[in-house]
Amino acid sequence: MSAQHDYHAIVHWQRAADEVFTDGRYSRGHRWRFDGDLEVPASASPQIVPPPHSVAAAVDPEEAFVAALASCHMLFFLSHAARAGFVCERYEDAAVGTMGRDVDGRIAMLGVRLRPRITWGGSRQPDAAAVARLHERAHHDCFLARSVRCPVVVEAEGAR
Repeated sequence: MSAQHDYHAIVHWQRAADEVFTDGRYSRGHRWRFDGDLEVPASASPQIVPPPHSVAAAVDPEEAFVAALASCHMLFFLSHAARAGFVCERYEDAAVGTMGRDVDGRIAMLGVRLRPRITWGGSRQPDAAAVARLHERAHHDCFLARSVRCPVVVEAEGAR
């Protein structure tokens, strides 16, 4: 891996012809476009901007933040598990991010809890201590977890 590289995303929003905009009553629905022309519908969170000015079925930045942290952790976990000789059949994380007021009274992501559940296959299965070590290494290596201010905590289930 080179010392530095860039990642790109295109965020596109456009006002509808019948929206005044300056009255604050405009859609927050927009699109994210990534390499390979993947487009994702996005919006403000309905918890922040109530419908109809947000799109509940779209991904909001807060959800994407939590998903990105969970995905980064998972990818490092799978890599470490494979190198340790363990076969991971399934990995599912019901991650949760908590928003609230920080010490300065500003709304911020206060923390993210990763809650992975792993199903193991193969003849060699890790015990709870080995799983904990894999999570510790994944957390230590995750670029995104090292880049955010809020705590990222792993609440993993034991070996199954």
